[in-house]
Amino acid sequence: MRLAIELGEALRMALAALVANKLRAALTTLGIVIGVATVTLMGTAIEGLNRSFLQSVSRIGADVLFVDRMDWFIGSREVWLRMQKRPRIEPVHARALAREADFALAVAPVARGNQPVRYQNRSAGSVFIIGTTEQYPITAGVRVALGRFLSGSEVAGARPVCVIGTEVATNLFRHESPLGRRVRIGGGTFEVVGVLERQGTFLGAFSLDNQIIVPLGAFLTWFQNRPDLQIQVKVGNVAALEDAREELRQAMRRVRRLEPGEPDDFSINQQQQFIRVFEQVGGTLAVVGLFITGLSLFVGGIGIMNIMFVSVAERTREIGIRKAVGAKRRAILMQFLLEAAAICLMGGLLALALAWPLTWVLQLMLPVQLSLRVAALALGVALATGLVSGLMPAWRAARLNPVDALRAE
Repeated sequence: MRLAIELGEALRMALAALVANKLRAALTTLGIVIGVATVTLMGTAIEGLNRSFLQSVSRIGADVLFVDRMDWFIGSREVWLRMQKRPRIEPVHARALAREADFALAVAPVARGNQPVRYQNRSAGSVFIIGTTEQYPITAGVRVALGRFLSGSEVAGARPVCVIGTEVATNLFRHESPLGRRVRIGGGTFEVVGVLERQGTFLGAFSLDNQIIVPLGAFLTWFQNRPDLQIQVKVGNVAALEDAREELRQAMRRVRRLEPGEPDDFSINQQQQFIRVFEQVGGTLAVVGLFITGLSLFVGGIGIMNIMFVSVAERTREIGIRKAVGAKRRAILMQFLLEAAAICLMGGLLALALAWPLTWVLQLMLPVQLSLRVAALALGVALATGLVSGLMPAWRAARLNPVDALRAE
C-alpha cells in the first residue's frame, strides 16, 4: 500500500513538472515521435508485406510440385547457363508422367504466352494465355464463377474454346454475358465457355485475372508449336510431399530416359522455395529496419536523457528538501523515471497519430493496416525508451546528498 501511495505521488509530481515545462517537454518528444513513428510504419509495412506474400504464395499450393526445365531461383550465372542447355519439357513427357505417377491426384501440363485479344470493337493489348488440360483446376486451385471449365473431349480434340479471367470479361464484355461469345486471340477465334473467379495479383507483379485458358492442343496450333512446358503435379498430401517429390524425380528420369549417374535435366520446384527466399529477403529488411528505428530511438533517447539531467540540475534544491523531510531514494527515483516515461509515452501517442494517416499511403502499395499489435508494440517501445533514458538521471537524483542538495542555488 505504501509503495502504491509513493508511486501515485511520484506520478503526480512528474505530470506537474511536465505541465510546468510544456514547451520543453514538447520539443523533447520530437525525437521520440520520429523514432516511434518509424517503428510503427516499419512494423506495419512488414506485416502487410507478409500478408501480401502469403496470400499470393498460397495460390501456388503447398501440396503441388512443378516440373520445369530450370529452377525458379538460380544462384549464379554459370548455373543459369548450364540449365539453359537442358532440353525442353514437352507434351509427350507430361502424358508419360501422367501414366507413371501413381501417387499424383492430378497432372496438368501448362504452356504460357501473351497474345492480343479482341471482341468486336474492344481489345486488350497483351493478355496472359495458358494452354493446359481439364485437370488444371485441381493443380492450380482455380474455380469457375460463370459457365464451366474445359472438358476432356475439348482438350483431346484441341477445340477452339476458352475460359477467361474476370478482368478480361470486364474489359471486353461490359454489359453482356461472355458465355457463347467468340473472341479473337492472336490469329484464332475461340468460343468463351466460362469465366474464372476473381484471383487478384501474384506478389503485386501481375494480375491473375488478366488471363485466358485454352486447350493445350489449341495453344500448340495457334500460338507456339514448341513451348517450354511446365508440368503441375497435385500430390494431395503435404505430409508425404518429400516422398512424392523423390518418386516424381525417378518417374521423370524414366520419362526423360536418363542413364544411372547422369544428372537430372529438369527441376522440381515447390511453394517452399518461395517461402525460403522471402524469409531471407524479409530477414534482411528486418535488420535494416531495426537499424534505422534503433538509430532514431537512440537519438531520441539521448535527447530525453539530456533534458532529464537538466531537470535534475534545476530541481536539486527541491530534491534536497524532499529528502530532508523523509523522502526515500526510491521515491525520488520513481519520480524522475516516471517523468521520462511520461514524455516518451506522450511522444508515442503523437507518433501513432502521425502514423495512422501515413498507413493510408502505404495501402496504395501493400494490403497494410495499423493493427492493435503494432500499436501496442510502438507504445511499449516508447515506454521502454523513456525508462532506459531516464534511469541514469533518476539514479543521480536519488543518490544526491540532502545537505549538498539544500546548498544548491
